[in-house]
Amino acid sequence: MNQHVFEPGRGEPEERGPEPAFNLPKVVVWLAGIMIVLFVLQTYVFSTPLNNDIIIYFAFWPLRYQPEVLATGAAPGGLAADVWTFVTYAFLHGGVTHIAFNMLWMIVFGSAVARRFGALRFLLFSALCAAGGAAMHLATHFDGQAPMIGASAAISGHMAAAARFVFELGGPAGVIRRTDDAAFRVPAAPLLQSFSNRSVVAFLGVWFGMNFLFGQINMPMAGGAGTIAWEAHIGGFLAGLLLFPLIDPVPRRRY
Repeated sequence: MNQHVFEPGRGEPEERGPEPAFNLPKVVVWLAGIMIVLFVLQTYVFSTPLNNDIIIYFAFWPLRYQPEVLATGAAPGGLAADVWTFVTYAFLHGGVTHIAFNMLWMIVFGSAVARRFGALRFLLFSALCAAGGAAMHLATHFDGQAPMIGASAAISGHMAAAARFVFELGGPAGVIRRTDDAAFRVPAAPLLQSFSNRSVVAFLGVWFGMNFLFGQINMPMAGGAGTIAWEAHIGGFLAGLLLFPLIDPVPRRRY
């Protein structure tokens, strides 16, 4: 049912359409849509040789960065692929469960960050967190032969950024909270100060504990044949924590 809104000083009430059922930031919808469409094409449309080329040129391969490979420029795609794969691997997924869980967490945490940052800052932040995850994976798997794919490192950065403000007073998960868009723009405490918030500490403890558990039991990657790249999750999360104040458009809280 349409609603009529009357504003003082105007003769006729303005007609307003119904509220959308899912009020997600457009940048999150588009980013998730691109990943889902690419996954569907790879699964049901693209040929095996084309899919192999996509993995070769766009997944993250630690093998690319071994000195002898870099010296000869023998890796497919050359220097350009050595750079872009720090980000492009995040668009690829290994199975239905893999992409479904990643999209779910991006909707939950990425939407909160996108509402605060806006589209361009959100995309830049996501790319940097993906690169941070790839760098951590490279540091811990320098001799690795297997490719890494998935948006988990970028989404881990979203989780870290969300933890910096959602638990603040007036934030969407604060003890005293708001429910409008202003809830996503409450000033954030400095990083060290935020550790005095029990909700933040509990969130960090659970998150790091779960990733430590994944590393100990070497769980298979959901929906795929590989294993969970938990070190990349850590890298993306740490990048999110540290980069948040550099990209956050909301002035910091003063104490």
